[in-house]
Amino acid sequence: MTPRLRLLLGIGLGALILGGAATTTLLVAERDSGSILATASLGGPFTLIGGDGKAVTDRSYPGKFLLVYFGYTFCPDACPTALGNIAGALAKLGPAADRLQVLFITVDPRRDTPKVMGEYVKAFDPRIVGLSGSPEQISAVAKEYKVYVAPHTEDGKDYLVDHSSFIYVMNPEGKFVRLLAGDTPAAGLAEQLRPLLGQAS
Repeated sequence: MTPRLRLLLGIGLGALILGGAATTTLLVAERDSGSILATASLGGPFTLIGGDGKAVTDRSYPGKFLLVYFGYTFCPDACPTALGNIAGALAKLGPAADRLQVLFITVDPRRDTPKVMGEYVKAFDPRIVGLSGSPEQISAVAKEYKVYVAPHTEDGKDYLVDHSSFIYVMNPEGKFVRLLAGDTPAAGLAEQLRPLLGQAS
């Protein structure tokens, strides 16, 4: 594990312990994500690249619900917190988690190559798939999901990227189901996902 990844994980764990910290993200919808955008058309076809260099599409995981989260590996707080929460939820769901596929899609393809994304997600849960692509591919998928993305600057290597922090739940048919806040604790995520997976609370 690289020093930068250890630092980011430490920040993320600290945020979890403290109940969440101030983030660099902009939340562009209400916190009651169970009711917002219930009829909105979110998501759509995409082709991106996984850590192994192979193409991944929205249809690469037939029969599974997709949990899609947008972020970047240099994110100081929101992304490691969300990925930690998701990893914890997968553990709490037990065998039911086999019906899910988590996708972490970068909003910073300049720095987040497919290899970088693939290595980054391993520190959270090996079942999470990190995806990157060309700037055009990333822009297209972000538009499909109506993700807010605003880089502060790209003049140096340490710039931040403001982005919305939601987990998109897509059903096995590729249809949008609901949004979940990225800072929802693992237990809360598991509780909201169980009914979708046919698992009693």
